[in-house]
Amino acid sequence: MPADITYLGHSGFLFSDGTHTIAVDPFLTGNPAATHKPGDIRCTHIALTHGHADHFGDTIEIARANNAPVFAAFEITEYLAEQGVANCEPGNPGGKIDAPFGSVAFTQAFHSSSYNGRYMGMPCGLVITIGGVTIYHCGDTALFSDMKLIGELYKPHVACIPIGDRFTMGPAHAIRAAQLIAAPRAIPIHYNTWPPIEQNPADFNPPGVEVRIMQPGETWTVDA
Repeated sequence: MPADITYLGHSGFLFSDGTHTIAVDPFLTGNPAATHKPGDIRCTHIALTHGHADHFGDTIEIARANNAPVFAAFEITEYLAEQGVANCEPGNPGGKIDAPFGSVAFTQAFHSSSYNGRYMGMPCGLVITIGGVTIYHCGDTALFSDMKLIGELYKPHVACIPIGDRFTMGPAHAIRAAQLIAAPRAIPIHYNTWPPIEQNPADFNPPGVEVRIMQPGETWTVDA
């Protein structure tokens, strides 16, 4: 069964199997690259890598509008409950949560996580299985050698890898990350949203990997 991957810009996606749709890091308001508005998003679930505003984004509005449970670090779900979003699935790195569409697993990521000055727990990567397709969204992270182990454990079909530098890996380290993860397909993310993270995505060219440079609003149908 295939999965549809729709890029929302920056690090945001919709992953869908035709029945369930997961919104990942739905940062739309204030995102100069976004083609969607929060009211355009129809989803059954939401998953967050960490609490920074350019990832947490429009989670509250979208969760309320869609009655969508939110998969996120424990501290993020505590904050969401305070905002009236009680339908949450808290987790942390190393854990996996089964879901109607498949599963969400949390991995480590080397970054930080806060929202309006509040600590939002550990930053995470997400390994999402939907429609029989496994997608590793690295989140905001530096390169780390255990990406090889994540690839061996989960065997992702697609890896979403940040290339913007400054706050995450740049293209050179992202190439090494793709080699460690060993997914056959990769999507560069977290670049060109603002001048400090401007990059040429053509510089992300890991050998033997199909790189899909996606435009905001574009959908890519992927088979396992």
